[in-house]
Amino acid sequence: MPSSRLHNGPLAVLVLMASFFLSAFASCAYAAESYILGMSAAFTGPSGGLGVELYRGSVAYFTDLNQHGGIHGKPVSIITLDDGYQPNPAIRNTIKFMEQEDTLCLFNYVGTPTVTRVLPLLKAYNVHQKVLFFPFTGAEPQRQPPYSDYVFNLRASYRQELVGLVNKFFDIGRTRLAVFYQADAFGRSGWDGIRRALIPHGAEIVGEATYARGAGFEDSMREQVRILKKSRPDAVLSIGSYAACASFIRDARDMGLDVPVANVSFVGSENLLSLLEKAGANNDFDYTRNLINTQVVPSYEDLDLPAVREYRALMDSVSPSPPAGADSSYHLLKYSFTSFEGYLNAKAMACILEKFDESPMTGLTEAAESLKDIDLGIDVTVSFGPDKHQGLNRVYFTTVRDGKFVPMVEEQWVSWRK
Repeated sequence: MPSSRLHNGPLAVLVLMASFFLSAFASCAYAAESYILGMSAAFTGPSGGLGVELYRGSVAYFTDLNQHGGIHGKPVSIITLDDGYQPNPAIRNTIKFMEQEDTLCLFNYVGTPTVTRVLPLLKAYNVHQKVLFFPFTGAEPQRQPPYSDYVFNLRASYRQELVGLVNKFFDIGRTRLAVFYQADAFGRSGWDGIRRALIPHGAEIVGEATYARGAGFEDSMREQVRILKKSRPDAVLSIGSYAACASFIRDARDMGLDVPVANVSFVGSENLLSLLEKAGANNDFDYTRNLINTQVVPSYEDLDLPAVREYRALMDSVSPSPPAGADSSYHLLKYSFTSFEGYLNAKAMACILEKFDESPMTGLTEAAESLKDIDLGIDVTVSFGPDKHQGLNRVYFTTVRDGKFVPMVEEQWVSWRK
């Protein structure tokens, strides 16, 4: 049959050879110019500060890298598209990045509801299949088959953050745990993480209340507080964005719910704190008491860490601007856990690009999986592998002192013992 001759004859060999050399030429031609990373994130709306600060931290590192020659003379840049922390715009943005041949990969996406919706694109896109590096979410879908092959995570997972919190609360006798969470994939991921963390303790969630994604600080959370107060919680675990979580904390304190409130890293600690301090100034009340925030990077106040010193110096000298189209009323942060995470994301990405530059034909995934015990200048090293697409596992606990989130000491936990 003709198809058999095509598959086995000299014409097939010529076609395969032509395809191989065209692919090689395209890879080399691309690598010879620059490395362009595509970032879809919230740069506007109630969660816009997260995308802006993550971007700024990465830009601080890449600006310095490019000024010193880039990756063997090739600059690294980020092109951005705003998705407002909404799934449909994130899907449209991802399709654009997939179809732009100049975009090497996806980078620094923000949020579970957006990332989970673009995962099928990463797996199914046949024209220009691209990998997502270091999304700002600790959810499970991109950490598990069938999508884990297409995503590399730097940060620890929400499950790891919540196991740490649940165990700490049980250690101090606070065993009645309630949950306040965003009613979407992000919130349910956190809810499930809490449920799983309670199983070894033979306990269950005692109360739960939700809010709609996109809620702002001006929105009331009094009904959610009333629901949770009925469950008589010893502590509340909060899975949400900074505007909604700050609104909940304000209303909880105003209504007499004074138990510790713990937020996971996605909340954006400095953005949360800014809103609570503003409310406190208006109402002559301290809303920043009894707060715990988990973090997935060390404190940017720990000057013993080389990466912290580098990050702070570059944030000062580069003073990175927000991306085009960001909310002009947003007040940029000098330093933050979010921009420090963006900085570390960029530093890890540069290590991958170095490997990729040495042998582009091996592919970006293979370059990433070859990294072992990379020293980013923090308190742990980073490694990836074919079955290991998450680089860090450590969770840090912080609380508010002197107007900032600082590492918690054991005495703080003891002071909350029930």
